[in-house]
Amino acid sequence: MNQVRQGVLGFQPAFQLGEINRATTASHCFARSLASKASKAEKASEQDKKDISKVEDPFDAPTYNIPEKPVTFTEGASYSLIILAGLGVALAAGYAVFKELIFQPKEYKIYGKALDKVQNDSRVRIRIGAPITGYGQESRNRAARQQIPKRIWTDENGVEHVEVNFYIRGPHGHGKVFTEMFRDEDKQWKFTYLFVEIRSPPGVDPILVESYVPA
Repeated sequence: MNQVRQGVLGFQPAFQLGEINRATTASHCFARSLASKASKAEKASEQDKKDISKVEDPFDAPTYNIPEKPVTFTEGASYSLIILAGLGVALAAGYAVFKELIFQPKEYKIYGKALDKVQNDSRVRIRIGAPITGYGQESRNRAARQQIPKRIWTDENGVEHVEVNFYIRGPHGHGKVFTEMFRDEDKQWKFTYLFVEIRSPPGVDPILVESYVPA
């Protein structure tokens, strides 16, 4: 009886070891199977990505394959007219600036000379203060303020005269300037008269700044 029991006890460890070995082998096989399946799935996913990247986006196609629409004679003529009109406007603007800078109108020359005289006259400076500015018309419109009222004529002796009037303003008052100049035999401009009418402060007599005295 004891021998049978010892045989049974000796058999149990050997049996258990065999079971453990079989379980270990099965788990290794199962792990290799899972790894193989995962590798195949990863390769399939990468192949799908490559196939998708090879599909050409129709919106990325080069535009040089699009045929150009031929320009008709009417369209070409219209473009030419637009270009010519733009050049005409640019030339007109350039000529106006060139004329104003190089060929300054006579009334602006007279205005500049008269304003310079008035600004340097001590009697005017005492009445309205300094600095003194000049402008063409009493208006908030900039273009109107830049326009100088004038009268240009030639007398019976062929002498050219230019008459202008404009406004002046200083820190303490304002007034109006009246002047006339003529071009002498040497083509130099000389004052016939230049006087200032002080309108503010009130009660100031007109100030004669320049007058023509024949030689």
